[in-house]
Amino acid sequence: MSIQSEAALEAGLIATLRQMDYEYVQITEEDNLYANFKRQLEIHNKKQLAEVGRNSFTDEEFEKILIYLEGGTRFEKAKKLRDLYPLDTANGQRIWVEFLNRTQWCQNEFQVSSQITVEGRKKCRYDVTILINGLPLVQIELKRRGVELKQAYNQIQRYHKTSFHGLFDYIQLFVISNGVNTRYFANNPNGGYKFTFNWTDAANLPFNELDKFAVFFLEKCTLGKIIGKYIVLHEGDKCLMVLRPYQFYAVEKILDRVQNSNDNGYIWHTTGAGKTLTSFKTAQLVSELDDVDKVMFVVDRHDLDTQTQSEYEAFEPGAVDGTDNTDELVKRLHSNSKIIITTIQKLNAAVSKTWYSSKIDSIRHSRIVMIFDECHRSHFGESHKKIMQFFDNAQIFGFTGTPIFTENAVDGHTTKEVFGNCLHRYLIKDAIADENVLGFLVEYYHGSEEVQNGSTNRMTEIAQFILNNFNKSTFDGEFDALFAVQSVPMLIRYYKIFKELNPKIRIGAVFTYAANGSQDDELTGMGTGSYLNDSAGEVDELQAIMDDYNEMFGTSFTTENFRAYYDDINLRMKKKRADMKPLDLCLVVGMFLTGFDSKKLNTLYVDKNMEYHGLLQAFSRTNRVLNEKKRFGKIVCFRDLKSNVDAAIKLFSNSNNPEEIVRPPFEEIKQEYKELASDFLKKYPDTNCIDLLQSETAKKEFVLAFRDIIRKHAEIQIYEDYSEEADDLGMTEQQFMDFRSKYLDIHDTFALVDPAPSSKPDDNTDTSDDGDLGDVDFCLELLHSDVINVAYILELIAELDPYSADYAERRQNIIDTMIKDAEMRSKAKLIDGFIQKNVDDDKENFMMQRGKVDGTSDLEERLNRYIAVERENAVNSLAEEEDISSSVLNHFLKEYDYLQKEQPEIIQKALKEKHLGLIKTRKALARILDRLRNIIRTFSWD
Repeated sequence: MSIQSEAALEAGLIATLRQMDYEYVQITEEDNLYANFKRQLEIHNKKQLAEVGRNSFTDEEFEKILIYLEGGTRFEKAKKLRDLYPLDTANGQRIWVEFLNRTQWCQNEFQVSSQITVEGRKKCRYDVTILINGLPLVQIELKRRGVELKQAYNQIQRYHKTSFHGLFDYIQLFVISNGVNTRYFANNPNGGYKFTFNWTDAANLPFNELDKFAVFFLEKCTLGKIIGKYIVLHEGDKCLMVLRPYQFYAVEKILDRVQNSNDNGYIWHTTGAGKTLTSFKTAQLVSELDDVDKVMFVVDRHDLDTQTQSEYEAFEPGAVDGTDNTDELVKRLHSNSKIIITTIQKLNAAVSKTWYSSKIDSIRHSRIVMIFDECHRSHFGESHKKIMQFFDNAQIFGFTGTPIFTENAVDGHTTKEVFGNCLHRYLIKDAIADENVLGFLVEYYHGSEEVQNGSTNRMTEIAQFILNNFNKSTFDGEFDALFAVQSVPMLIRYYKIFKELNPKIRIGAVFTYAANGSQDDELTGMGTGSYLNDSAGEVDELQAIMDDYNEMFGTSFTTENFRAYYDDINLRMKKKRADMKPLDLCLVVGMFLTGFDSKKLNTLYVDKNMEYHGLLQAFSRTNRVLNEKKRFGKIVCFRDLKSNVDAAIKLFSNSNNPEEIVRPPFEEIKQEYKELASDFLKKYPDTNCIDLLQSETAKKEFVLAFRDIIRKHAEIQIYEDYSEEADDLGMTEQQFMDFRSKYLDIHDTFALVDPAPSSKPDDNTDTSDDGDLGDVDFCLELLHSDVINVAYILELIAELDPYSADYAERRQNIIDTMIKDAEMRSKAKLIDGFIQKNVDDDKENFMMQRGKVDGTSDLEERLNRYIAVERENAVNSLAEEEDISSSVLNHFLKEYDYLQKEQPEIIQKALKEKHLGLIKTRKALARILDRLRNIIRTFSWD
């Protein structure tokens, strides 16, 4: 039986949608699109038009609407879609035009169209478009069965660069499918393929097949609800986000309970699955209910760090009660704000102290909905009881990744006892299966049997082990690590040992600062041993650690501004800011083991007794999804915690199969790698075989085969037992690097030629070529190190000594380092020329500048000038070869630098003026665009 074509898949989808009462509309080009939009908008606004005695917009009025819709960024347009537009008519009347009915989401006009043609670099035909009230809000990209789904994703990314404009900037959702796998994602070009999602039922069973997905997700009322209620406009990043299915079902459960009962409840969503977004969307939608007076989002004060506050502000600007002043909370409770974000500590003070409670007595019986973040902490003590006794008409809901059950209860209280029944579950095994969080690689270090636990010798051995293996675990510092230890005294001892070992990595430490142990353990949730003890001289020890930190990063923290120190460590561990040197390893006791969320953290070292929720919470600091390179969270235990790990996984995954959560042992992965390598080398015994490959199909077969090797290589090298020198892996490290070079050569030849989204033939038949390499995902992130950037290369150049005996070797190492890196190799020739001019040909001046304090910054300035000159030379050379004005080429490059989007019409217009004829113009356009893309790749430096 022949494989179902893309055209057949498209026809089947459209037939399904028509059966679901979508109107099919034939739209061939943008003019038809605007005409249809006018008709649909008039239908949707017929009541408003009827109020002024009409049933249509005049051409002038519609032009006003289009002008209004045209302005602004994609994010601003998403806001316009949800707002009413005050249209002033010619006779002085006003019509409030609605583009989307968000409250009665079924009452929108739904249409489906296919093969809408948009003029871009070529005429692009989009597969299937869903229009709501005439606006293209959902775009569906299809590939035939058997084609990698990521090809459809990559196609959409090219559309972003080359053709989406006008009304297509209003797309809210994308759907990609190859028939058997279907995913959806928000219109956020920078999200990445990792942030595309399956749709599921409430029990987390996925609808992968396109027909099932269409029936459940694209059902008109469901789709209308998702676009109207469940797309989030993230103010911080100015981007669109869409809830995943488990988030959708959780919010729906709480809304149903608020509207139809006074019962409480809790949501069990595994750590790392996006509870903050879910709970905020819950708060937002609950606050819109007429009979709810206030919604309070309550967190532990230790979770409300600077980064967390900024995230909360991104969802609900102005809602965070971030001060330490309880008076501010009292004011907010009396204000018109329906959503308040505060801490349980402040809320406890407000209801416990008469000075405050008397001021809020008038609202104690109001209908208040309280949402508690991480409800397993800080909510089982007296403070929680006081809050609930005071607000006697409150309805409470909790969110947790690790509920308290009888098995892991410390004082006998359980989550169900405090919050009621579980309303929705999304467990860690579900999240790993969906690739929403990563699994764990748990390894146990035993060390020397002669070294006793707790001894200085043992601690020194462990510290040396961490330093020796740090680069392996973190991909040469691309990621970072936490080291959790048992107590503050132990942390101080470890810190001094690390310092004595003179580490090359940046090491810091943080632990709770509470002079004389004055913090309330019930409210901090930190427990004994995690705060300072003045009598033991620990304040001075902390200050000494902070002094080292200040010297390392040029800061000036003291114990008096400890919170600022904590926030600074938080930022450096997250590696989000290019202007901040990162912290590589942070020693902790209790802090950062709960609540801390960083995609750049991939390793946790443990010399601490942990169990149940504390253990899984700590492990889960490492398992945030980032990219292909980060395949799991790595845990290295220096204590025998295996039985505790197994018990925690069994409890919180509701499964007796730990293999769903924890990665297999090294020997198993080693055998998998060996089998892959053996099969590969049977087909490609040496790299000469790759040079003989002629057809694109043959090259694609090699790429796909070696890509499997690359992925398994990235996985196995994180294991502590892995060694590059091992001779029993089926492929030596040298063989891997040689084939890697051939792999990147093919990538440079094919994948970097950014193909224009091609016009589909008029008969709409599928013409995809099995040998096409243009859409293959080369997984380049696995072959690129964030460490190898312009700053790193400049450091290597600055260390060169052209008069030394090993200069030629060190110079070549710089070039080889760049060539081996997937993203830097295109710049290797440029750097080689820079070194030639500024070091080889100018030795004395280079050595003189090298000795200055600001030598590296001077080198950077010279590199920037060199790049500018070389880029200008490349542009002028292209202009001369193609007989086109360099000003035209620079205009194209300037627009690309600004918009990060190609505008081929700039080149096309200049070529048309030369009257070359259609075929020659097309060929010249293709050549010039290809050269311009190469200029962009070579001369663009982050």
